[in-house]
Amino acid sequence: MFKVEQFVNEQIERMRAQIKGKAIIACSGGVDSTVAAALASKAIGDRLLTVYVNNGFMRKNETEAVSKIFDSLGVNYLLVDAADEFFAAMKGVTDPERKRKIIGERFIRVFERTAKEFGAKYLVQGTIAPDWIESGDGVRDVIKSHHNVGGLPKDMEMELVEPLRDLYKDEVRVVARYLKVPVSERQPFPGPALAVRVIGEVTPESVGIVREACAIVEEEIELASAAGKMPRPWQYFAVLLPCQSVGVQGDNRAYGRTIAVRSVESIDGMSASYSRIPHEVLERISVRITNEMKSDVNRVVYDITNKPPSTIEWE
Repeated sequence: MFKVEQFVNEQIERMRAQIKGKAIIACSGGVDSTVAAALASKAIGDRLLTVYVNNGFMRKNETEAVSKIFDSLGVNYLLVDAADEFFAAMKGVTDPERKRKIIGERFIRVFERTAKEFGAKYLVQGTIAPDWIESGDGVRDVIKSHHNVGGLPKDMEMELVEPLRDLYKDEVRVVARYLKVPVSERQPFPGPALAVRVIGEVTPESVGIVREACAIVEEEIELASAAGKMPRPWQYFAVLLPCQSVGVQGDNRAYGRTIAVRSVESIDGMSASYSRIPHEVLERISVRITNEMKSDVNRVVYDITNKPPSTIEWE
């Protein structure tokens, strides 16, 4: 049985012993990195700088929401806008593994610059067990290289601190509730962000399309859940597919993009089953996307594949 109080106390003491000086923490505002930030803050106080990087691939209004989370936690934080740098690095890249490794390296380069300015030699990350398991650990095959594991460059200059490394998502949520972290029930969001929800090359245009579609999916599912029409899924989002198809707008032929809706139930992210979303909710999502985004999208499909054989995210 997971003993949360014992775990918290042990990790705080371990970080105090390991971190000799200042540290920065990579924090996206998700449950894993925010819990790690809360633990590290308790361990070393104002010797910690919480760093949020806007890589240009974040969800709609994400930076503003994350700022409020950091304010509520009372941590010392810095917001870094590196969108141009990340988009430039992704130009012409379509392979999902290359995307993850490039994004991982870009994050580290931003963190290295920030750490140098702050005078820190340690990088705290919210890495959890599925991250290094799916990235391959020398025994298992690589399923996908998580940016905070398989994407780390070999010449990285900082020392890693990973207090959540042996936990699974459900255990991290237990820690979040214990620490009263406000994002304890927030749905998972991939470290490479919307870049892995664009199948094909990542451009400002493609990210803009999937960002709007994701916002609609999240809003409609959360409204339906609040109204008692369905339970709130473990994770739910939209994916932009690399294909176009013929449609009709008014009396005119349209040739638009396709959005796939993905929603799953899981406990720890290692396996998942697709959500049985009511048809009226799916219809509402489809109508909104094709009406509000009609200049870009004319078709919406729903993914009913479990994990395995698929992964949760499309890539």
